[in-house]
Amino acid sequence: MLALALLLAGGAATGCGGRATTHHKPGTSHEQASGNVGTLLTTDDGAGHRLREVPAEGAPEVQLTVRPDSEDGWNLQLAVKNFRFTPDSAGGAALPGAGHAHLELDGRKLARLYGPWFHLPAAQVPEGTHTLTVRLYADDHTAWAVSGKPVETAVPLTAGPPGQASHSHPAPNPTGSEPSQAPPADRTVTITVRDGRVSPAPARTELKRGERVALRVTSDRADTLHVHGYDKELALPAGQEATLILTADRTGLFEVETHESALVLTQLLVR
Repeated sequence: MLALALLLAGGAATGCGGRATTHHKPGTSHEQASGNVGTLLTTDDGAGHRLREVPAEGAPEVQLTVRPDSEDGWNLQLAVKNFRFTPDSAGGAALPGAGHAHLELDGRKLARLYGPWFHLPAAQVPEGTHTLTVRLYADDHTAWAVSGKPVETAVPLTAGPPGQASHSHPAPNPTGSEPSQAPPADRTVTITVRDGRVSPAPARTELKRGERVALRVTSDRADTLHVHGYDKELALPAGQEATLILTADRTGLFEVETHESALVLTQLLVR
């Protein structure tokens, strides 16, 4: 009986994967697991995430800078203070000054951000003037708040007509010539996600440093594509093909995965 109790205790400490975890135990709410960090308010962020009030002194802060990308869309940079990104503990207890961010376009969530950089493709932004909002969240998905208001920042963004901007999903070109606004991709990887399965099966895509790769992904559920090591992300609308083009300017092995479904799509081996 003693040996069995020790075995069960060891399993609870390491979790199913055999390693320590910050996620709360089954049957325990986020509020119970997060202890007394701040004060949970009855109000929410408008999407069902409750606000977690903290004092103004030492509270998380965020600023957003948007720069046009020379190939497609915009590059977003988040400058945070009193805050650190903790992707490995998302879903766990709320820890002071830790968590992730949400990116919204006119109040519609585009992606969950786990780092300071994000690439926003032009195809994700309709023509016209919009508002980009970045909001900070704790690991338990409550929104950090000060004086009853979420910790967030918003900036205007204007997108021109399709003919005046590059796109991550170019139109077919029957002449075989490449568009003048951006060089072609050296490699194209086409991936489909359906019912939690990746097709073709995840494998390694080998690239030479400096080559450009186009990741064309179609998912039957809304999700977010993330290229580790490059901090590149792309919103995946349900049932629509989305394309991320990046230049492999770093050597190493980099995983490409989805955030919400946590599926590995491929690995980029750059030599």
